[in-house]
Order: sequence, then structure tokens, then C-alpha cells
Amino acid sequence: MRHLRAGSLTGSLVLLATVVAATAVLLAGVAAWQTAFSNAESQYRERLSRQATVLSLAPNLSVLLLDQTQRLTGATGVQVAVIAPDGHVDGPAARAVTPADQDALLAGRTLSATASLGDQRVLVQGHPAGNGGAVVLTQPFTEVDAAANRMRGSLTLPLVAGLVGAALAGALLARRIARPLVAAAGVAHRLAAGERGLHCEAHGPTEARDVAQALNTLGAALERSEQRQRDFLTSISHEIRTPLTALQGYAEALTDGVIEPGQQAQVGQILLTETQRLDRFVRDLLELARLDADDFPVTREPTDLAALLRESAEAWTQRARQGELHLRVEVAGEPVIAVTDGFRVRQLLDGLIGNAVRVSPPGAPVVLALRRTESGDAELQVSDGGPGLTEDDVRIAFQPGALHSRYAGTRPGGTGLGLAITRRLADRLGATITVRGHGPDGGACFTVTLGPECRAGLRDR
Repeated sequence: MRHLRAGSLTGSLVLLATVVAATAVLLAGVAAWQTAFSNAESQYRERLSRQATVLSLAPNLSVLLLDQTQRLTGATGVQVAVIAPDGHVDGPAARAVTPADQDALLAGRTLSATASLGDQRVLVQGHPAGNGGAVVLTQPFTEVDAAANRMRGSLTLPLVAGLVGAALAGALLARRIARPLVAAAGVAHRLAAGERGLHCEAHGPTEARDVAQALNTLGAALERSEQRQRDFLTSISHEIRTPLTALQGYAEALTDGVIEPGQQAQVGQILLTETQRLDRFVRDLLELARLDADDFPVTREPTDLAALLRESAEAWTQRARQGELHLRVEVAGEPVIAVTDGFRVRQLLDGLIGNAVRVSPPGAPVVLALRRTESGDAELQVSDGGPGLTEDDVRIAFQPGALHSRYAGTRPGGTGLGLAITRRLADRLGATITVRGHGPDGGACFTVTLGPECRAGLRDR
């Protein structure tokens, strides 16, 4: 068998089946070995008992039995003893009959015992006679041993056949189980090597089918993930190429001296704006990388969430006015304290507010809210009056560049990394962030709920 090698699943299953079969055969052999002797003894005792019963019906036990013992018993080694009604015992087997045996037989009870007759162990079977006496027959154990050995010899072939059959069945079973797993392993190796679009046939046992289905799901997920990465990189490359092209063009113009002195300030402003765009891209990319690092710093201390929300709203007031937006804050009067990293919470809020301000049309509301849930958790919420999100948008909202690629040219967009950064920040803070496509103000609604680490320290001042 091709896959039958040391350490393989097929080899292990064959070995296991063989070991189990060998153990079963060994146990069955031991049991049969012991049972063979018991069965042989039972057969001889039953035979002696029938003979004793027949002989006990004879009208004259002493004459019939003692004079013709050899003719009646043949060459089987059976010997006879006759017990007279007065208790006298006569015959070749008389020495095997004990006084207790005599009493039992004369009392009308049958006898089944083991005794020594000369230098042999013998079976003893007795039956009371109709005239008040009894008949006793003995059989040497050597006959029983011989019969038992014949039975044991006949067991060898079935036991060996059972062992071989179990090994073959184990090999077939192992092949059936291992074949889909080997195929799944081949698909897994090809996936690891970079191949995509593979399909693993789901057949065999339930567990093997589960593995195949899991590989198919994994392959599809890898394909989607890599496609999103390619789309994201394409989008980022395009966004970076635009300011680079502008920078390169104006730099060449300055080098060639085609920029008039009166236009230098304007060109300088353009160069500054494009440089800032590039800087924002780089900072966002670095921020994503830092958030994925194990040593990302989070400093937890008591933080007034209400004050933090108002502070963030004040910082965005001027920008909201420029966009003719109605920035509103909904916070209860009392401070809400949580043990968290205030700087990172502010960074998270700024990302959500910046996204809301960017997509909201003039005259639309941007609402910042802080509220307590029924369970005592704190929720920070940012909603807007923008175009909102579809159900499909909600599923991919926090994937880097996903919404940016989908709405490029139709909605105002940033780098496409802002929502991904907020999601990473929420995870680092032990918080959860969710989004509704259409909230109370018509547009998207993002809600940040403090996680277990923050809720442990959540309290009113």
C-alpha cells in the first residue's frame, strides 16, 4: 500500500487494528483453552451418567456388571463399581468410592465427583439402582485431556484466520480513512505554496469530510483576503501616486524655472498640501502596524469620559462650522469615570468624528453622545446625517481600504485606513465597536462600548 509507511495514519491504523485483533484473538484463545477442558469434562461426565443410569436398571447388578465389565466398557478406560444394598462395594472402581459417596448413593442421590484410582485422577459418576444399591463408573482424566487437546487443535486455524482477517479489515479501513485525509493534506500544502481556487473533495468518514470542508472554507477565505489586500494596495498606490505626481511636476517646474515669482507662494502651498497628504498616509500605515505589534503601549488610569467627549467636540467645532454641519453633544450632567487610556480613547473618537464630518453634507447633524446601558456599561456614540451604509458595507466597514475602494470618486474619502485604526484601538482598549448603516440621524452610527477591563473600573465620581 502506497501510504503504508512508518508514522503515517494508514500504518498506525493498520498496526492498531492488528494489535486489537491480536489481543482479541489472544483473549479468545485463552478463554477457549480453558473452555475446551471444561467442555470435554462435561461431555465425559454426561456420557458416564447416561451409562450409569442404564446399568442401574439391570435386575442383577453384581453378576451382570462384574463378570462382563470389559465387554460393557470396551477399551475406553471406564471402570465399574457396584454398591450392594447393604453397603458392600465391589468391582475395579471400588477404591474410588468413599464412604460419603456410598451414603449419598444409598440415600437415592446421584454422584458426580473426582477421585484417585491408583496413580490416576478419574471422573466419578454414580446412579442409585432400583434394588436399593447403586452403580458407579469412573473415567481417567487422560481421556478428557486428549479430547480437550483435540478441541484446542481445531481452534488454531479459526484464530489465525481471525487475526489475518482483522489485519486486512484494518488495512481497508485505514485506507478508506486515510485517503481523503491525504488528499486534504495535499490541498493544504498547495494552499501554503500559494495556489488558490482549489477544491478538496468531501468524502469518507464525517471527520474527513469536515476537514475537507474546512479546507475549502479556508481556501475561499484566503482568496477573499488576498483579493482585498490587492485592492487595498492598489487603492493606496493610487492615492500615493497622485500627490507624488503633483510634487514631481511642481518640483520639475521649479527646477526648470518656469514658475513665475508671483506664483511661488501658491505652488508652495500646493506642495505643502500634497506633502501633508503623503504624511497622513504614512502615519496611518505606521499606526496600523503599531496597533498590530505586541508592545503597543496602553496606559490605564481613571478617565472622565464626559469631559473627554466635550474636549473632542470642541476640537472639531471649527471644522464642523466650515462644513456647515450641526455638531451636537449629548452628555449627562455627571462625570462618568472609567479606568482606561484617555489618550487612545480620544484618538478613537477623533477618527470616528473625522469620518462623520467628511461624509456629511452641509446642514447635516453630527452627534456625539455618552450614555449608560441598562447593565451599567458606558457607550460612546458618533452618528451623522450622511448617506449611511448598506448591510454589505457594514460587514466590511472596518477592513482597511474596503469602503474607500467601493466609494472612490462618489463620496469624500480619506486614506481608507481610519475605520480600521479605530477597530484596532478598540480591541487594544478592551472595548467593542459596532456600526449601524442608518442610525437615529439618518447616516451611519458608530458605538464604542467599554470592554471588561474598562468596565471593571467604571464608576460615577
